Amino acid sequence: MSIREASHAGSWYTSSKQQLSTQLDGWLAQVPSSTKPIGPQSSSSNAVELPSPGCRAIIAPHAGYSYSGPAAAWAYKALDLSKAKRVFLLGPSHHFYLTRCALSQCEEYETSLGNLRLDKDTISALHQTGKFDKMSLSVDEDEHSLEMHLPYIYKLLSNAFPTPSAFPPLIPILIGNTSPSSETTYGRLLAPYLADTSSIFIISSDFAHWGSRFRYTYYEPGAAFPNTPPVSLRSSNRSAPKERPIHESIKEVDFRCMGAVERGAKEGFWEVLESTGNTVCGRHPIGVFLAAVEAVEAGRGGGEGGKEGGEGEAEAEAEWKGRMRFVRYERSGEVMNVKESSVSYASAFAVF
Repeated sequence: MSIREASHAGSWYTSSKQQLSTQLDGWLAQVPSSTKPIGPQSSSSNAVELPSPGCRAIIAPHAGYSYSGPAAAWAYKALDLSKAKRVFLLGPSHHFYLTRCALSQCEEYETSLGNLRLDKDTISALHQTGKFDKMSLSVDEDEHSLEMHLPYIYKLLSNAFPTPSAFPPLIPILIGNTSPSSETTYGRLLAPYLADTSSIFIISSDFAHWGSRFRYTYYEPGAAFPNTPPVSLRSSNRSAPKERPIHESIKEVDFRCMGAVERGAKEGFWEVLESTGNTVCGRHPIGVFLAAVEAVEAGRGGGEGGKEGGEGEAEAEAEWKGRMRFVRYERSGEVMNVKESSVSYASAFAVF
């Protein structure tokens, strides 16, 4: 049996089963049972329950747990696993260049808590479309964007199902440097699964990686300075920008991307990325997911994203079906000087 080892255990997160289980339980317990969404499109909406009935898709970060573990808990706390029969995990490829998507050849994924079984039948069906490559074991084990979600997945499944043998199987998909058109193709291929109420979708992504070490120092002076254009700050700059703190610019650009995701605007999301250069490392998995939502809505005459009757809160909630709502945003640090750096972590969920 081919098993992918938990290659980042002991470095990106603890390899101790007891310590890891306690950490995850603690972070999940810190998330309130209800919260107000914080995204630019949903911040005025009513408070939402966590877990949220019908939540079958989330966006969560994949950095080392000391950085993003608590933020990821907000997305995982939202999941509704009551009907789950399969779990899709979409993550970006950081180390291996590919222009398509790739599937695992393993039968199980190891975690420090226990192993997760892969859905070989669904993986085989996807591969037979001719659109997917296969990951080698080394590529599989080198990538962290998938692995960092596995302990959380195991923890949530262990809370929802009586034994590991009853866990829904996993379909990990490594997303390469896909084009908008190819993301539309992959979205259509995944749409039937997204439309199935027994499917869970987990999208792995960090947001802005800001700093010279990431080759991204984009800075917007802000609305108070309408005649001052955006610039890429130079590492030779000794003083901080005078218009506003750098971290406020980073947040504004991140929230612009988050707003496009909340609207379900695949083209709008790409327009923001192109205009700002924002280094959202999971932009391709997010793009594939948004394309899948579009395909599902097209197949249903747009019903998922539209109103479904009712008044007041019920009507407002109907508008959010199939749309991501962000409930957490953090950064590894608040950058004031160009010599500093930060990575942004955002968590969101969608109800179908």
